[in-house]
Amino acid sequence: MSPRQLHLNVNLLHSGVYPSAWRLTDSQADAFIDIAHYVRVAGIAERGLFDAIFLADTPSISDRIDYRPFNALEPTIVLASLAAATTRIGLIATASTSYNEPFNLARRFASLDHVSAGRVGWNVVTTADAAASRNFGLQAAVDHAARYDRAREFVDVVHALWDSWEDDAFLGDKATGRFVDTAKVHAIAHRGTTFSVDGPLNVPRSPQGRPVTVQAGGSNDGRDLAAATAEAVFTLSQTIEDGVAYARDLRARAATFGRPPGSIVILPGLATVIGSTEAEARRRQDELWELVPIEYSLARLAGTLQIAPERLDLDKPLPDRLPLPANANHTMFQGTVALARRDTLTVRQLLRALGGGVGHRILVGTPEAVADDIEAWFRAGAADGFNLMPDVLPSGLETFVETVVPILQKRGLFRTAYAGTTLRDHLGLERPASRYAGAEAVAIPA
Repeated sequence: MSPRQLHLNVNLLHSGVYPSAWRLTDSQADAFIDIAHYVRVAGIAERGLFDAIFLADTPSISDRIDYRPFNALEPTIVLASLAAATTRIGLIATASTSYNEPFNLARRFASLDHVSAGRVGWNVVTTADAAASRNFGLQAAVDHAARYDRAREFVDVVHALWDSWEDDAFLGDKATGRFVDTAKVHAIAHRGTTFSVDGPLNVPRSPQGRPVTVQAGGSNDGRDLAAATAEAVFTLSQTIEDGVAYARDLRARAATFGRPPGSIVILPGLATVIGSTEAEARRRQDELWELVPIEYSLARLAGTLQIAPERLDLDKPLPDRLPLPANANHTMFQGTVALARRDTLTVRQLLRALGGGVGHRILVGTPEAVADDIEAWFRAGAADGFNLMPDVLPSGLETFVETVVPILQKRGLFRTAYAGTTLRDHLGLERPASRYAGAEAVAIPA
């Protein structure tokens, strides 16, 4: 049996994970809308043999755009460009089940999987943002439980559509004149609580069978969705103990759905600030922190907690009573409050610990210290790898690839070459069989 291998994605957050990254001298202010920037970062990640590029998304302006860049470009459009500019690295895009339809989304991602020769993944999210709701004709975000009920059915429909063509349905036989074996193309005839979809998909089965299903959510409903449907999970953990507990819980839930423990790759978010010495790394962190306006950080924290900024006193701890709002981002809310309570931080200290709005764990140090930390989490079973968020892009990623990756390779933790060509190959995931393989054909509606 081959040794367990570390997985690394890069979360391509425009100029970098720090809100102030765009203000550094060597940063590009308009990187968030420049496809050349995305291509450059993807090339560095591919040179570093990363599993995938990961693109977040929110279908609204929900951040303080007077202070920082935001996710402006539609992720699947970006991935199409990256597919043409790269050859091996995986390509994961976020798309919400709240404001899409299953057929359109299934078609879009299956098309991308064909275009990229099998390198695509779909990050499933439910959108709780009130501004997004108003962009789609609603006055408020849909209730948390209802969003997840919709999401579960949505994913089931998408998977059925991806399976609706058997692997050998396309013939293209010039001698016989048969183009498609229609007995191997199946209507899915889905009739559910939310969706009614006949199918089949109008795109043949893609190189991976199905694009990889990724999920990001830490609530109870989110964990159940991940346990039932996800093949990789982007999560938030601030300590090894938290990471181990999350992994055990998720894998126990997966077992209740009849899934083997190793069928889900767990990837906590990890922000990195790297210097040749500890002091240099701390100076870089200080520079980035000092360029973040305090009013931005306060507004960001207040938004995570869903309270008025006036309730936050910079030199006092968080308010004692902070009930989890019904439509909060549960992952960010719980992680933020847990960090503040565990380390007894004032609001000012918490804002710094969060990098002015990062939210995920921030690792500051030398390449050796960063590699040591990653190895400790990996060997403890707190992570199968990480969704990396470099402080500044592309420089922070370049530093990681040039200094940390060789250490991980020398320790036998990370690949020295791509062993396969698809995202499933990189992640060690099986290619799923079509659920309709060998089944009697269901008539395709005229």
